[in-house]
Amino acid sequence: MNLKDKVAVVTGASGGIGAATAHRLAAAGARVIVGYNGRAAEAAKIAAALPGSGHRAIRIPMLETNVIREVAATVERDFGRCDVLVNSAGFTRMVPHHDLEALDDDLIDAVFAANVRGPFATIRAFVPLMKKSGDAAIVNISSVAAVTGSGSSIAYGGSKAALDTMALSLARVLGPEIRVFTVSPAAVDTGFVPGRTTAMVERGAATTPLKRVVQADEVAQAVIAAVTHLTSSTGIVIPVDGGKLVG
Repeated sequence: MNLKDKVAVVTGASGGIGAATAHRLAAAGARVIVGYNGRAAEAAKIAAALPGSGHRAIRIPMLETNVIREVAATVERDFGRCDVLVNSAGFTRMVPHHDLEALDDDLIDAVFAANVRGPFATIRAFVPLMKKSGDAAIVNISSVAAVTGSGSSIAYGGSKAALDTMALSLARVLGPEIRVFTVSPAAVDTGFVPGRTTAMVERGAATTPLKRVVQADEVAQAVIAAVTHLTSSTGIVIPVDGGKLVG
């Protein structure tokens, strides 16, 4: 899993899955851009604590395409390359699926903008630089909610299904220089979903064949495996769900 001399950009890396992924990439030898939106202090601490050197925290807001393009230009100027892009940033709110009125238009738009438009805008901005690598990889963090129709809200599952389909299209057009993957975890016990408790996550995990909660680092391990080992794969979804889809 040697990523020496490689450069990786991770959005949403100020906590949870993104932070775990940044640590794994750095441990493999990559210089890592720790992308964040509003949590500058947390991102700076994570970047400073990563193994190796040359890491940096940079604000990458999913809803500001012009800023994303500026970040891509900064990475090219200061790092000279981008070999790995991990889209871990996202947004959701808990809305009971039966409460259709609570899922209003503004929330639907916010979820799809952050979870679909944002990753696409980031990929679009970084693709020219990544193609120069000749062996680059994009990994989008999705969710099993895309397949099960479960999750924090109906809009969230729909947005992740859109992200999965988008990855299929991108895999076709970005090869052979760039491979595209989707890593789809079940609920991970992080602060990503406001109002979701550890007990709620544990109840869901208990219904799976492995009967345990997926950890953020296990999702990060799947990202690393896709980047470093699945060199003849692209356009695939990698579940990290304790067997939820077969349970």
